Amino acid sequence: MARVTQALQIQNDNELRALAFFERTLGALPDPRRPEGIRYPLRTVVVTALMAMICGCDDAEAMELWGETNSEWLKGFLELPHGAPTQDVFLAVFGALDPEAFRAVFRAWAELLTLRLEPESRHIAIDGKTSRRSFDAAAGRPAIHTVSAWLAEAGLVLGQRKTEDKSNEITAIPELLRTLDIKGATITIDAMGCQTEIASTIIAGGGNYVLSVKENQPTLRQDIATTFAQAADERRRSRDELERPSLEMFEETDKEHGRLERRNVKLCRDLRWLTAPERWSGLAFLAEVTRERTVMSTQKTSVETVHYIGSDGKASVATAARTIRRHWGIESELHWVLDMAFREDEARHRARNTAENMTTLRHFALNVVKQDGERKVGIATCRKRAGWDRSYLIKLLTAASTQPPARPAGRARSRT
Repeated sequence: MARVTQALQIQNDNELRALAFFERTLGALPDPRRPEGIRYPLRTVVVTALMAMICGCDDAEAMELWGETNSEWLKGFLELPHGAPTQDVFLAVFGALDPEAFRAVFRAWAELLTLRLEPESRHIAIDGKTSRRSFDAAAGRPAIHTVSAWLAEAGLVLGQRKTEDKSNEITAIPELLRTLDIKGATITIDAMGCQTEIASTIIAGGGNYVLSVKENQPTLRQDIATTFAQAADERRRSRDELERPSLEMFEETDKEHGRLERRNVKLCRDLRWLTAPERWSGLAFLAEVTRERTVMSTQKTSVETVHYIGSDGKASVATAARTIRRHWGIESELHWVLDMAFREDEARHRARNTAENMTTLRHFALNVVKQDGERKVGIATCRKRAGWDRSYLIKLLTAASTQPPARPAGRARSRT
């Protein structure tokens, strides 16, 4: 009996510690509502919404039902003078809440989760995603497009910035980078972010970059192709010609999802073939990646060659290859998960700031679920479990308030 009592006391202490942490964290938000007529404290609404989102609630209607079902438990640590918040309350609060203030609270908490990571080990991938049903045709408002920063090793969202459309990623990315601590980190961005200003922002912040180069930088792309073509040209050169560029090589092969993929990575530190290398702050190397994919069922093979620029002069070709490949985790581990486990593309929140704040709330919830280092099932199933098992919900909240994120083990086989 004494052991049971002790176990219950420990569980209660964990509940109070975890919930108090999130209550304090979210309690720093400025309340946008007028004092008169407020029926629920702001932190009551936001903490309830966060826990409901973790437990599988994707909209305000489901959040209301979850709050009603758990109201007796919630009363133990939240002020519920009129019962659990209704869906109208959730929509009104998240519609009025300042998105930048909400993002700032999220970023501060996400930074806490990364404190035990070595700065030089951090890889931050930047990419954008559109919430397809967040448009408002009547108001002439397009669907929101959000640029996110993804900590690749830990699978955590570090921050986000809303844009009006994909083309505005160019201005949103520097703004997002300036809100993050990128010192010692490697930043990877697709071709949209291959801009001289973005490269300068990263270097000024103490980070390094690996940027994809495509048609939007035609001169740079052609110069890089020429560099690797010259490196492959084995003819004897005259004394007036530039000597042949030297290359570092790396190969790796993977067989999964019914496909065999071979990747050949070449790295060149000779920048003399570039028209104006000084335009790119900190530029140290060029990379060429050739991917050969074979579908096992049909034996059809496709070949793709892409180019990159990077600033870390100490990076080996194997390190560059790993960084380039790992960038696409933001698609499979963040964007795909938001669509499949959080049904983000089906979300129809449109009024005022609701869509933008719900995106931040999903990122909050995803980071919390990611704290389960023993997780063997998908995010969607973990959310269901949190809704069924309160002790599991408390475990997630406690880990998110006290533990550093786990690093997933790599699976790629490679050879040099």
